[in-house]
Amino acid sequence: MELSEQVKDLIKKARIVDFSSWRPSHPPESMALFQKADDDRRYLTDDDFESITQLAPKMTSHVTIARLLRDQAAEIVDEARVQLLPQFPGILEPGGRLYPQMRADACWRDFWHFLRCVTYGIAGGRRDYTSQLGMHYMEALYGELQVPIAAMSQGLKELKTASLNRLSESDRVAIGPYFDHLILHLDHFDDD
Repeated sequence: MELSEQVKDLIKKARIVDFSSWRPSHPPESMALFQKADDDRRYLTDDDFESITQLAPKMTSHVTIARLLRDQAAEIVDEARVQLLPQFPGILEPGGRLYPQMRADACWRDFWHFLRCVTYGIAGGRRDYTSQLGMHYMEALYGELQVPIAAMSQGLKELKTASLNRLSESDRVAIGPYFDHLILHLDHFDDD
């Protein structure tokens, strides 16, 4: 599938996270580690977690949880997909909004990236990890590509459930709002 120049431009601008509001709770060196991981579109490494914990110990109480979710990301995304598909029958079939397979694969990748971004917020102890401008561009991108917003939003809710199922009751209460923050943004996207 050939992407238009407009779509390619939107992809570059559709950045979920923004760490600028994390000052002064996080020193610049800590924020640089988060930013580097996001620029590379990867989860934080064990070395990143260790450095961030040393640089901002008061803000990193959930690093262990972020690491657990990172380590189980593939299983969490698979579990969310299995729970999502019966709720949207025909979505993978010809005429469905995740057909052909490359469209579905792109959505499963987005689930992986959603979880990645949530783990940044968790690791940094900041629920305000989203970029208003980046989310605006993501909404425009999803509109341009005719991404099924209702399915994506429900998929994010399934990611939350699959993730929280791996945590203790007290951790579920603490971590749920990190997912809710991103879910709220997706729930406000237009679904034409």
